[in-house]
Amino acid sequence: MKKKTVAVLFGGQSTEHEISCLSAVTIIQNIDREQYDLLLIGITRDGRWLKTNSIEEIQSGSWVGGTTRAILSPDAGHKGVLLLEDGRVQLFPLDVVFPVLHGARGEDGTVQGLLELAEIPYVGCGVLASAVTMDKLYTKILVSTLGIRQADYELVYKNELSGQNAIESVIRRIEGRLAYPVFVKPACSGSSRGVSKASDQKQLETALLLAAEHDRKILVEETIVGHEVECAVLGAEEAKAAGVGEILAGAEFYDYEAKYESEESRTVLDPQLPNDAANRVREAAVRIYRRLDGFGMARLDFFVTEQGEVVFNEANTIPGFTSISMYPMLWEHKGLSVFQLVNKLIGMAFQR
Repeated sequence: MKKKTVAVLFGGQSTEHEISCLSAVTIIQNIDREQYDLLLIGITRDGRWLKTNSIEEIQSGSWVGGTTRAILSPDAGHKGVLLLEDGRVQLFPLDVVFPVLHGARGEDGTVQGLLELAEIPYVGCGVLASAVTMDKLYTKILVSTLGIRQADYELVYKNELSGQNAIESVIRRIEGRLAYPVFVKPACSGSSRGVSKASDQKQLETALLLAAEHDRKILVEETIVGHEVECAVLGAEEAKAAGVGEILAGAEFYDYEAKYESEESRTVLDPQLPNDAANRVREAAVRIYRRLDGFGMARLDFFVTEQGEVVFNEANTIPGFTSISMYPMLWEHKGLSVFQLVNKLIGMAFQR
């Protein structure tokens, strides 16, 4: 049987570029080479698409010096990429694409839309789910229709922060709605980039300006005290949830440094949660996944209070696949190896 060709897209222009490269290495190492040939395409921080030859180039970062440009053609007659080198153009047909692009311009429906135009099957959620879940504000709006508890919030726009008087007005509005401490988040950012905790007016101002560097929409949320947990969901209409994992951050909260740089951060699989909360997290995760039109995979994040109340936090449609990422760990804990998971996801792409 002739092998199909999988293109793995990694890197990207978001602030999660490095994590995408790490995730891609894991995925590439676990693609069944008896079934699939590979084409590796890295997207640089400035948006150049380059053909890459090996995992070693990804690990060393030398792929950014590549000379073969790759253009994903939106022409449905091509169903592939155009490879440009030394003035020559070659059409390289593709059977399926695995986008390993965390954050903006990759996880937000943009690449998914391009693949829809090209009529090339791809792994993961479609345009709608990708776009909505990338925007924490619109995720909240959709999830609110399910009656699932979420953190209360105040929306701030970047253009409201032009000048000290304007900032002070915004702070007064937030203080009229929420008690300190609060969390300040860019609406469209992942891996906790630009997220801060503020306990007073000065910290809140700093946090707002930091978040504004990442997005034009900012969410200021009430602090939920409790267990920070994650749940992995796999499938389509018949989606199923794995177990629940708890994050034990090696910092005051689980920011980017705590996730990827702190040796003190760790994860616990099947944590002890009050009042059967783990099952309620799994049920809520599947309900939210379906409401958001999930397909393939997503990681749903929650808080569980000491009283056992389940509070939804956010959804990620291209979860990390690094050595410390919860999504593959949760499925492996349920008996589905990373190899099986990766190839199941590729298989699902052909069902779309």
